Amino acid sequence: MNRSKIHYASLLIPLFLSVGCGSSASEPVSVQTESLKADVAFFGSNIITLSDQVGPTDFVAVKDGVIVFVGEKRHWTGEADELVDLGESALLPGFIDAHGHAAFHARVSGMANVASPPVGPVENMAGLISELKRYATSKALAAGEWIVGMGYDDSLLAEKRHPTRLDLDQVSTDHPILLIHVSGHLSAVNSKALEIAGINEATENPTGGLIRRTGDSQTPNGILEETAGFAMQRFLKGNEDQFQQLHDGLLDYASYGITTAQGGAASIDLINMFRSAAKHNPFPIDVVAYQRVDPNYLGEDSPPTEPVAPYENGFRLGGVKMVLDGSPQGKTAFLTEPYKVPPEGQSADYLGYPIMSAATVNALFDKFINQGVPILAHANGDAAADLFIQALSASIKGENPPDHRTVMIHAQTVREDQLDRMATLNVIPSYFSAHTFFWGDWHRDSVFGVERASRISPTASSLKKGITFTIHNDAPVVPPDMIRLLWATTNRVTRSGQVLGEEQKISTLDALKAITVNAAYQYFEEDKKGSIDVGKQADLVILSKNPLSVPSIELLDIKVERTIARGNTVFRRSN
Repeated sequence: MNRSKIHYASLLIPLFLSVGCGSSASEPVSVQTESLKADVAFFGSNIITLSDQVGPTDFVAVKDGVIVFVGEKRHWTGEADELVDLGESALLPGFIDAHGHAAFHARVSGMANVASPPVGPVENMAGLISELKRYATSKALAAGEWIVGMGYDDSLLAEKRHPTRLDLDQVSTDHPILLIHVSGHLSAVNSKALEIAGINEATENPTGGLIRRTGDSQTPNGILEETAGFAMQRFLKGNEDQFQQLHDGLLDYASYGITTAQGGAASIDLINMFRSAAKHNPFPIDVVAYQRVDPNYLGEDSPPTEPVAPYENGFRLGGVKMVLDGSPQGKTAFLTEPYKVPPEGQSADYLGYPIMSAATVNALFDKFINQGVPILAHANGDAAADLFIQALSASIKGENPPDHRTVMIHAQTVREDQLDRMATLNVIPSYFSAHTFFWGDWHRDSVFGVERASRISPTASSLKKGITFTIHNDAPVVPPDMIRLLWATTNRVTRSGQVLGEEQKISTLDALKAITVNAAYQYFEEDKKGSIDVGKQADLVILSKNPLSVPSIELLDIKVERTIARGNTVFRRSN
């Protein structure tokens, strides 16, 4: 693959700037003209550039959305409309969301919050039913209108089970109800929703999904896995003001210090909505979408895929996304060794299952690698990772492999031998390392057992093997809280306060790189984002403390004070 075919986001630097490369530590990093006047400049002793070029830095200046000076204040001879004295606060590159679902995150704000603490209020089945009734009453629903909730988590409910149609029928038998599991890979519906979808005793399981049944019967119990649940969502209507909803959701991302968000697994309709929303009101932060592809995208009659494109109004298409398996916390991820405790109705040798066959995965990889289209592929279980590695290995041909930067999304259970292959193939794993906190106890006690659970999201192993990796929150599975993500990655502390995999801890610096310079590299945007360097886009975040100066266990005390995207302040914390 020719790099130029996919790297469309290069920055046009104003001609009046002259950038000094390879400056010594005692020299300014930019060469100024006498007339240079910055829009804003930042001064302080806690500037973390994450650059491999600059020397001592206590001053950064921005003009027209571009960083024009990085160095020591004594070398700055220009002026600035705004001078920010950082004091004890720290200036860093803006955080980059390596994987998430920006539009879905925005939409969740209008759904019932059936998550468990600290994200939501639900702790047991009675509390879930009560919250749904409260939500339905507050909305004054029209006859037959759907009740939709997000975030229920069977691992945190006191009953340690999914809500069934009988539970949800207690809320309503007139309104269809759809609850989306916290993983996004399972759903729970009531009898009315099953009726509308035409799911009954005679309905067969779809490819890549499962309709759970009641006891030994064929009667659906309301719990739908993977593609069975995804199909249910076709009955939902969008918010009347989707553009404003999306804009507000992106501002929420900005409140966490994020300056580039991802729209992962987007349909063509959603991509068109992104474009229309950005045209209507340019996005406050950058958004990169990846079109979801499946077996339908093979053969002569395959539907079209959108071409990779440059940013327009803050939005661009970055490639394609495919889903190879499911969720470990939902026990649908595809493993090579059985789950410690299989889900209800499954035998002791249950391994989960793939969403697509090996032949399909091979064909999709070959198609898009040969077309020079960047690929993100969801692979949670190590058996799914085997499918990924085999497909990529077969698709990369010749002595000069393309600069493909294929991303394995989540990569929760990759083994050491798989990491060795991934290093050879230049795979970028993007780890959902927030799992160590949110589901660490569940993974240890019910999903994987101690040995496998202790090495989920193996960031330290990846560092040792020289693998470039990123980390993410997968919003709205969990909030896009980048500080909590840093804390989870560096401490690996579970909800119960236990450390899960001491040997996989990494430093705060390495974790910061995973959400800045490494994430920019993942997006083929390393010449534009990820570090504080002259000529790069002015994507910056100000934190209340320097994260490199506090013990990693205290990272949660740090607050995002201000977020600057393309030189514009898009979030400022009120006192």
